[in-house]
Amino acid sequence: MKITAGVDEVGRGSLIGPVFAAAVILKKTINPKLLKDSKSLTKKKREYLSNYIKNNSIWSLGKASVKEIENLNILQASLLAMRRAIKKLKKKPSLILIDGDKIPELRNYNLKSVIQGDKKVPSISAASIIAKVSRDKFITTLSKKNKGYHWDKNFGYGTKQHLKAIKKLGITKHHRKTFSPISKVSTYNI
Repeated sequence: MKITAGVDEVGRGSLIGPVFAAAVILKKTINPKLLKDSKSLTKKKREYLSNYIKNNSIWSLGKASVKEIENLNILQASLLAMRRAIKKLKKKPSLILIDGDKIPELRNYNLKSVIQGDKKVPSISAASIIAKVSRDKFITTLSKKNKGYHWDKNFGYGTKQHLKAIKKLGITKHHRKTFSPISKVSTYNI
């Protein structure tokens, strides 16, 4: 039987925290019409669908830390997070569809890139939803320990509010120091 997995990552453009990737093998019980790109869904719908997907699929998460992002670069760290997610799947897929135009190097796996796959392929949409909800929860927890940056609203992206907070409060150990404008800031709040 041919088993296909979808893989997507989230958090590449954020100024803080790890990049997350999810790998998902959908079971036949899932309704693929419900699955869309995570960015096109409301927070409430994403959270509902994340639970629905988790209960009706084989899934896994992979992460790459801030240190790995700084050492490798964001693209290589994203591919590392994808590799980790794929390897953690409880079943080995015959085909793995990756969102975007870059695929991680992984021996003995059949990988194929799909541009805008999160909009076209239900298993990739499912992976985008799980990755986004998982990372958002992680960043929301970080936000409670790092008040003033409003990460629970901007999730570490370079919004005016976040950039203003960086000027006022400095950067934290969660900021990606190789990312602009973080690389230009000299005040640390650790």
